[in-house]
Amino acid sequence: MELDNYLQQYLSFKDELKTYLFRLLTDRHECEDVLQETYIKFSQNIDSFRGDSSFKTWVYSIATNLAKNILTKQARWETNYQDRGRDLHVQSTELSEKVHEVFFASPEVTFEVSKHLDYCFTCISKTLPLVQQICLLLKDVYGFKQDEIQKITGLSEGKVKHGIADARKTMINIFDNRCALIKKEGVCDQCTALKGFLTPEQDAHQEANQLKLVQEAESADNEHLLDLRLDIVRSTDPINNTKHELHIYFLENLPDWAERMQYSDAMDDAN
Repeated sequence: MELDNYLQQYLSFKDELKTYLFRLLTDRHECEDVLQETYIKFSQNIDSFRGDSSFKTWVYSIATNLAKNILTKQARWETNYQDRGRDLHVQSTELSEKVHEVFFASPEVTFEVSKHLDYCFTCISKTLPLVQQICLLLKDVYGFKQDEIQKITGLSEGKVKHGIADARKTMINIFDNRCALIKKEGVCDQCTALKGFLTPEQDAHQEANQLKLVQEAESADNEHLLDLRLDIVRSTDPINNTKHELHIYFLENLPDWAERMQYSDAMDDAN
């Protein structure tokens, strides 16, 4: 197959690949850099592609390895990063005003709870070991089969299966203990609190109650609730939409905010 034909294939899934990389890297510039390097690598090495997998699987393996080179040098996120970021903004008028500035800079000034749930999923998935995060995204968000994930990651069948199962178990446990939408005792209500902060004229709870995730929270088991959350994630493009500017801003700055808040807490304790 000529390079032009492969390029056409690549263009057919390029936007999807970009969202995958962004969910891993949570940084637009790094995402664009890896996307460009992926394109260069497969273009320069197309003769080495033997068809042992689909072309898409092969390209995803290149992109995943490039992303891993960056991510293995970074610390895993902690489950309370969002809490620390919130607390820092409560203390800082400047940061709170910046949130307003980013949000209202968009020509489409709306805050959708479902989009925030996608952002929250990305935050929580960043707390997983990297292999688990990658396997979970590939299987449950991007729909790759078991053998395709093995080719993308270079992992054995057993490690991929355990990676997916362990990731799901951890995500269920975290959401079960944190998410106030599905548990009355949940500690995190940011999806509705932020909507009230930014667009108080809109009824956040009314919007949330229209989500199947919320409607079935009391009756469904936790596995099903995770699948309903994954339905929201699969239907959301986290980057190619002006409505996501606020969440992109959050994702790109959250580690720094969490570190600053941790330092502030440590200084308070010392005093």
